[in-house]
Amino acid sequence: MTYQDKIQKAKAKLMLEHPYFGTIASSLQIQKSDDVESFVSDGKILQYNDEYFDSVAVNDVEFALANGAMHSLLKHEKRLGSRYDWLWQLATDYTINSMLVKNGLTLPEKANFQDRFDGMYAEEVYEVLRSEIKNQEWSEDEGTAEEDQDAKDNSDNETKEQQRTEVGEGHPIDDADRESNNQDNISQEESENLEQEFLEQVFKKMNRQGTLPKDLKYLVPEYFSHTIDWREQLYRYIASHAKSSFSFVPPNMKYLYRGIYLPSLSSDLLRVVVAIDTSGSVDETLLGTFLAEVQSITEQYPNYEIDIITADSQIQSHEVFLPGETLNYEVQGRGGTDFRPVFEYIDKYVDYPTLLLYFTDGFGTFPESEPNYDILWVMAEEIEVPFGEVVLMDI
Repeated sequence: MTYQDKIQKAKAKLMLEHPYFGTIASSLQIQKSDDVESFVSDGKILQYNDEYFDSVAVNDVEFALANGAMHSLLKHEKRLGSRYDWLWQLATDYTINSMLVKNGLTLPEKANFQDRFDGMYAEEVYEVLRSEIKNQEWSEDEGTAEEDQDAKDNSDNETKEQQRTEVGEGHPIDDADRESNNQDNISQEESENLEQEFLEQVFKKMNRQGTLPKDLKYLVPEYFSHTIDWREQLYRYIASHAKSSFSFVPPNMKYLYRGIYLPSLSSDLLRVVVAIDTSGSVDETLLGTFLAEVQSITEQYPNYEIDIITADSQIQSHEVFLPGETLNYEVQGRGGTDFRPVFEYIDKYVDYPTLLLYFTDGFGTFPESEPNYDILWVMAEEIEVPFGEVVLMDI
């Protein structure tokens, strides 16, 4: 099988087994080059060595096409910024290849891949690689590589500015040249806009179908800025506050039979205050969602101590729940909304609070001063809050 046959078969295989990768790869520019050892993509063109493609299996060609497609999606050059091109290229490759492996593609021998970069953004990988290089002893050539690039960038900018000045002052452009240049710029801009529109349409379609690849958010986080499930955000935030500690509830069973009462290690102890807005502006559907989510939190963390406070314009109830206890509490209120009583109540009656989850519609009177513990407002509409973070519920 020739390398041309392998490319066609790899494209068909991608479309069948990984439609997202295959759809983007179908519009990818590919170019044969003797200057590369295997394959490389700069986000615009995938260059490959025909002898390499001849020597490897179709799975390796499939991986190369998917890699090139993802570099196109990541917008390699536009996200380069002031970073060093060669290191940014390497960082994006690590991120892309990690994502491709996660989705079941076979990793070629010469591909850049390290397990430690799993689940990391390209920007994070870049900073790790950059710090590691800085901690190593540079050779004389390596040590001046970054300075040379900065100098080259400055030189290129000066040259462009000089050309613009010369053209503007000493070499006026006639109308025909100006029209031609404008048409070229418009064509390039239109082409880029069409490409971006195509990528976004593919994303939206497959997002609706639930067929997006795993970990795609690490390549194009901007596509997910309004699509991340609110529960995922909520539980990530909660998880950051769960910690291992010692507690006498329950005691250490190993020595209890001897009458020695010692604390046991409480792994992933979740200690959190939950406030539930029971005002009249919170309808039954929203209130039901609040209550169901509190129940779900206790199911996610078998070791917890949760203070549950219900309130409208005043405190209606306060109960403390430990593992194994049924979450039975009365929902009272249905009056106006005032958030201040909850914060005042916590200051008086809750020892050492670290996190408050406030389930509310967001319409109420906020305290004037920020408390010394973390606040996460969980609400259905985007309401400006004076402090804390917000998770928007999608219901």
